[in-house]
Amino acid sequence: MQEFRRMSRLPPYVFATVNKIKMDARHRGDDIVDLGMGNPDIPTPRHIVEKLVEAAEKGQNHRYSASMGITKLRQAICDWYKRRFDVDLDPDEEAIVTIGAKEGLAHLVLATISPGDVVFAPNPTYPIHPYSAIIAGGDVRSIPIGPDRDFFEDLLSATKQTWPNPRMLIISYPHNPTTAVVDLHFFEKIVEFCREHEIMVIHDFAYADLVFDGYEPPSFLQVPGAKEIGVELFSLSKSYSMAGWRVGFCVGNPALVSALRRIKSYLDYGVFQPIQIAAIIALNGPYDCVEEIVEIYRERRDVLVDGLNRVGWAIEKPKGTMFVWARIPEPYRAMGSVEFSKMLIEKARVAVSPGIGFGEYGDEHVRFALVENPHRIRQAVRGIKQIL
Repeated sequence: MQEFRRMSRLPPYVFATVNKIKMDARHRGDDIVDLGMGNPDIPTPRHIVEKLVEAAEKGQNHRYSASMGITKLRQAICDWYKRRFDVDLDPDEEAIVTIGAKEGLAHLVLATISPGDVVFAPNPTYPIHPYSAIIAGGDVRSIPIGPDRDFFEDLLSATKQTWPNPRMLIISYPHNPTTAVVDLHFFEKIVEFCREHEIMVIHDFAYADLVFDGYEPPSFLQVPGAKEIGVELFSLSKSYSMAGWRVGFCVGNPALVSALRRIKSYLDYGVFQPIQIAAIIALNGPYDCVEEIVEIYRERRDVLVDGLNRVGWAIEKPKGTMFVWARIPEPYRAMGSVEFSKMLIEKARVAVSPGIGFGEYGDEHVRFALVENPHRIRQAVRGIKQIL
């Protein structure tokens, strides 16, 4: 077969290398504590599951749905934004249901980015953020992020060095994988900068609820003028532990929402309707189930970070996400994140994600996903202690 040019622009999936070693170890009978993939293990709250079952029993819900999402769910999305962030949204023009945040983001970029357009994305970051632009035929310019970087200085420098002018900026806070969080002033500066330079903004808000220690994450859309240039995506995967259900939404700029609606009308018939009905119950229902899920992740975070600090791996507690982003201990840093991750599997019986899988600026780090119970996390810490 001839080469597929679009596929040739996508690098080999780094995580596959580590996953193979993990699976080989398990086939040998090794008990591997898997803190690699961020796949939530907490069951979906019972009242949401019961609504799904009830809706699935009705034959009319088995037909094709609407690619933009059913009306009552789009209204629930807008009501949720009003309650949470005091942001007003039009359910017909400024909200669309997506098959998770990942699908919505990828198809929005495909609808709005042309070959040769430049897209800015942080580095390191969640892979679909830069590679959605690559799939669409665009070019990606990485903006390094980290505690020793000034994001806006790097953003300005990249803008001055880019021709043609950049078309889009993709950001996400609380951030995967670095767990970085921001305040509303950060988004105010983003809106000011991107309006001045005519840059579209996509903010991936997937971890809006998974925050700790009193931190309250702002919505990008709370900034006056944000809707003029950008959209925000949210997923029920983490907040309501509905990862496999694949339901989320995109809200904000009417032109961008319209572009996503139009391309989705060609590509899909929307989320299975009983899932959409259950999502209405989730968004309109009690918030205590989300608080319980957040508390589970907080406990796991504390067990992992406190344990690693005790055995000599100094890490600060993140204020958001379901991850811990850890700089590789100095004696092993030169190995790089892939070789260090392999060593953790083989010698500590612990699987993590190598930082380079999120971009070259992540190669001195690994990411722990908080997807095992405290007992298993303590087991992981004991294994790591043997190495350190």
